[in-house]
Amino acid sequence: MKLDSNITAVITGGASGLGEATARALAAKGVKVGIFDLNEERGEAVAKELGGAFAKVNVTSEEDVDAGFAKIREALGQERILVNCAGTGNAIKTASRDKNSGEIKHFPLDAFNMIIQINLVGTFRCIAKSAAGMMSLDPIDGERGAIVNTASVAAEDGQIGQAAYSASKGGVVGMTLPIARDLSKEFIRVNTILPGIFNTPLLAAAPENVKAALGAQVPNPARLGNPPEYASLALQMIENGYFNGEDVRLDGAIRMAPR
Repeated sequence: MKLDSNITAVITGGASGLGEATARALAAKGVKVGIFDLNEERGEAVAKELGGAFAKVNVTSEEDVDAGFAKIREALGQERILVNCAGTGNAIKTASRDKNSGEIKHFPLDAFNMIIQINLVGTFRCIAKSAAGMMSLDPIDGERGAIVNTASVAAEDGQIGQAAYSASKGGVVGMTLPIARDLSKEFIRVNTILPGIFNTPLLAAAPENVKAALGAQVPNPARLGNPPEYASLALQMIENGYFNGEDVRLDGAIRMAPR
């Protein structure tokens, strides 16, 4: 897909981190950028800077997602690109024993379901609604649209306490090929990135020595990933018309240890 001012993109979680970097990379190519995020102040600021549009969207809400797509499409036109970066995580063992009292607890199912709803169902909700919109467009050079999802290396190397997070990201990986096949006759491509340890707002408050220790676990280069590196791969997945149905790790060759 040729990236220029004739193209509109929607980036979920686009107000910070991987999503913001992708929004900036797309805008640098002339693409009209629409941002979904819960952080209204930051989202409005980034969208204004990029000459795009912002919608406050909780991806677990059908109403929010519908209203968000409607707002962006009215402002910028029907999107041909969707990049799903909205997501979160938690760290809770499946079952555990309190070190002091010996009390046995299990993973609260509400907390498990919340992660699934945001990371997996929220991603699918945005894919389905965006793809339906893309199908209304005429193909350009044999393409109607391109979708990029964000999973995690935890989909394959889940650590202690990551049952919910790994399940949600594993689901994103698992649905990539079927969705690409579902949309193949409509000329819409679907790919997923599995980032490793990236220097995103999730780590912003961590001390520098902690960041350095995390980066040292990466074989090569021995550092944290930078959001523009994610954005670079996302753009390659969008621009390369033969890139479809793939799940690609972007992790400096790390394989996560149990903890």
